[in-house]
This record gives sequence, structure tokens and C-alpha cells, in this order.
Amino acid sequence: MKLGISPCPNDTFAFHRLIEEGGFDVALDDVEALNRRAEEGSLDVAKVSVAAYGRLRKDYALLRAGGAAGFGVGPLVVAREEGGVRGRVAIPGERTTAALLLRLLGRFDTVPMRFDAIEGAVLDGSVDCGVLIHEGRFTYAAKGLVRLADLGTVWEKRMRCPVALGAIAIRRALGPLVARDVDARIRASVEHARAHPESSAAFVREHAAEMEPFVIRRHISLYVNDYTLALDENAVTRLLAFGEEEGFFPPSALPIFAY
Repeated sequence: MKLGISPCPNDTFAFHRLIEEGGFDVALDDVEALNRRAEEGSLDVAKVSVAAYGRLRKDYALLRAGGAAGFGVGPLVVAREEGGVRGRVAIPGERTTAALLLRLLGRFDTVPMRFDAIEGAVLDGSVDCGVLIHEGRFTYAAKGLVRLADLGTVWEKRMRCPVALGAIAIRRALGPLVARDVDARIRASVEHARAHPESSAAFVREHAAEMEPFVIRRHISLYVNDYTLALDENAVTRLLAFGEEEGFFPPSALPIFAY
């Protein structure tokens, strides 16, 4: 099976044992690239943005393990100086949960780009504001940027539930038995990573070569949590309902989870 995950520390940490065990043709790519590849149908199992899943629901269902969700994990909106969110706003892809969550604040002139290019684009004035995900939430202040909004906090206050950022999608055609098996293997991989963090350290560093060690540690501790073992179904359902209300993707009556 073709498996797609991101090279970010939370994924390389959580999926290292699964990859070591074999059985998957693994592709590491940016989250928006994975969203697009799943939409094109080139992956059997993929880490995708929950917001992107709204476009994939006909052909994919979600697993319960391997996702990214929680309290205090949401995207941040930053700028060079204090003030409201304004002007051209860089987003880490049109399909991302970050792009959908930005709509909690209103509609803006958005500029899609790779997540790791956003800080630089704000700093050089190419855009007025940027929505940061992944390690950006740990590095923006040291680069001289200021936080305008925490979209996760806005979501939590309005919806009274954690924010579901990413999830593992599996092709529906593989069936529930395969889905259960893959889900169990992912959960076991996450549990092993949390019990034996040193086992994946070299693999994580290899794919986060330009990231400071303390950022890697903070990244993993924030995004790999109990929700990585079992997604909050209510949080996923609420986010998909919000996406439908916003016209981010069409409504669907298909079941969300594979089993």
C-alpha cells in the first residue's frame, strides 16, 4: 500500500515503527501536497488535513489513530507588527485546516504557499499576515514576528471542543478489515514511539535537519498526544460541519470513519 505522511517531527516520530516494520511504499511530503495527492487518488493511506478530507469523502474514510488534534495546537496568525488581520494573508495551502479555520475571523485575500515559506513572506513584505502551522508556532517570535490571533483558541471558545487538524485517510475500497488492521498498526507505532522515544530520534532528525533540537522536542510533545491514539469524533464532526457551512467542500452523508 502507498502511505503518505509529512516529514514533520510528529509524523516521523509516530510512524517510525510502522515504517520499520515494512509493508508500505512510503512517501514523505508537505501536508498540502499530501492533500492533493490523495485528491488525485495516488495514495492508499495518507495523513491529510481534516478540512481536506471533506473533498475526499467519496473515496476515503478516516482511521482513528495517527491524527493531530487537541487543545492549544491550532494555527497562529502572525504579522510584522500589531494590529488586526488584514491585507494579503499567506496560508499553507487552500485545502488545509488552517485555511478553513481562518474563516473564523472572516474572509481575506489569501495567498497559498508552502508552510515553511510563510514566515519569510511575512518578513519580506510579500504578504501582510501569515497563518503558521507546525514548527512556525515555536519560531515566529525569535524572527521578530508578532501574533495577531490563535485560531485554535478561537475555535475552542466557539465550539467547546478540541481542534482536529489532521487525520489518516484510507481508501474505502480496501474495506473495513484492512482499515482495522492498519489502524491497529498505527496505534501500536504511536504507543511504541511514546514508550521508546530514543528509537526514532535519528529518523526524526534526518527529516528535520534544519530544526533546532528544542523545537523538535516541543513539536513532538505538542502534536503527539492522546488524540494521536484516538481522534475525538466530535471534534472531527464539528470541523467538517463548519466546512460544509462555509462552502469549503460539498456536504456528504457518507460515514466519516472506516469502522
